[in-house]
Amino acid sequence: MRVLVVVHNPRDWPLDVPDTTVVPARAYLTDPAWGEERNARVFNLCKSYRYQSLGYYVSLLAEARGHKPLPRTGTIEDLKSPNLVRLLTEGLEESIQRALAPLKSDQFELSIYFGRNMTSRYDALAKRLFGLLQAPLLRATFERQQAQWRIRSVRPIAASDIPAQHHDFVLQAATDYFTGPGRLVRQRPAARYDLAILHDPDNPEPPSNPKAIQKFLRAAELLGLQPELVTRADIGRLPQFDGLFIRDTTFVNHYTYRFSRRAAAEGLVVIDHPDSILKCNNKVYCAELLARHNLPAPRTLLVHRDNIDRIVPTLALPCVLKQPDSSFSVGVDKVETREELVARVGTLLEKSELVIAQEWLPTAFDWRVGVLDRRVIFVCRYYMAAGHWQIVKHDGGGGWSEGPTVAVAVSEAPEEIVRTALRAANLIGDGFYGVDLKEVGGTHYIMEINDNPNVDAGNEDGVLKDALYREVMGVFLRRIEARKRGAAR
Repeated sequence: MRVLVVVHNPRDWPLDVPDTTVVPARAYLTDPAWGEERNARVFNLCKSYRYQSLGYYVSLLAEARGHKPLPRTGTIEDLKSPNLVRLLTEGLEESIQRALAPLKSDQFELSIYFGRNMTSRYDALAKRLFGLLQAPLLRATFERQQAQWRIRSVRPIAASDIPAQHHDFVLQAATDYFTGPGRLVRQRPAARYDLAILHDPDNPEPPSNPKAIQKFLRAAELLGLQPELVTRADIGRLPQFDGLFIRDTTFVNHYTYRFSRRAAAEGLVVIDHPDSILKCNNKVYCAELLARHNLPAPRTLLVHRDNIDRIVPTLALPCVLKQPDSSFSVGVDKVETREELVARVGTLLEKSELVIAQEWLPTAFDWRVGVLDRRVIFVCRYYMAAGHWQIVKHDGGGGWSEGPTVAVAVSEAPEEIVRTALRAANLIGDGFYGVDLKEVGGTHYIMEINDNPNVDAGNEDGVLKDALYREVMGVFLRRIEARKRGAAR
């Protein structure tokens, strides 16, 4: 992929960074050859990004051409608002206080060059600010108020604003950013589009095991995508990609949600989309959604502090309590006595104003129907862990065990199971969902609609084998191509 450094005048960028092309802004905007460039990353280092300036139009037209500009026009607008900057950086409070605590003055300016600062003490803060406010060259202003440091403003700066004594450092920072490990300029076969696959190597219960991750990588390459595994430290690199596939356990108050939000804002094809994470992660929302659309579900009660006494008359005992954002059987409890019920509900209500209580429906296994792009792509039976009432059994010490998974051909699964699961998933969106159902006495009940469902080698791929991974990657390819065609128009 070609890397373009766009400046007002090439003299503004007196740094010879390997494998980059310096382009005057007016030439980039008016020379038809640059408009025909199909695969480029544009680093906009113009003197000004004010509305309708050359710098503004460089980022705007780069997006229209399907190039990947840094900064994007959305970032330019974000940086104009101090309130929005403070909102975007509110998670940096601890890092800011730690980095600036030794300072004697009450004001401080931090120069950020491709996520780096010349003083090692501020380097970590610079990297995090760059990850949140994507512009190649930034200057952040801080002030101390009532013994606490606060961000007053962050603004992009032009290449011509770099002090001469900083040139050597900026050259190294830019070179590292463009050509370092996992960066932009790599010797590799040409691929049409870049796909980031977010994972956490330290997650003990990931949604895809290592063998499945490798199968996703191979499937992507076969379809002409260039996949790359990324981790939580790579959020600043999202503009380099065309799509994001999340293969870590998703939560709303979690870096996975921030990745999804940032990728969607940058125009990437994202699975799962932040709306899907937001909706599926909250059992209260899903319970209300199923009830509104008359889809079969266990008897359910939304519990708050004033209706605890209704649980037993409505559901009987034993019953199941769920914290709204429970997942992987964590935060889901079966209670068998009134005393246990009162104690557990009290604990859950300390974290959330509402809790889900459901009737207990014992079964030997749950059905899992995988839905992607509004189509069923796999069906499995998830059997309960040995001697336990759930699929996953946690031992309290960090260990866990799970029951076997048996894949079933979609055509051989009960038609009502497949049809009901598809209706439920389509209420959320067109992402990737795992709908869990129980079958009791010939009746089917939807238990959960999960975003980010498991795809483990040897389990969910038991019927389709490698074709399952190609199916998922094919959705990314089709959506990216459709988005590029829309941008070209």
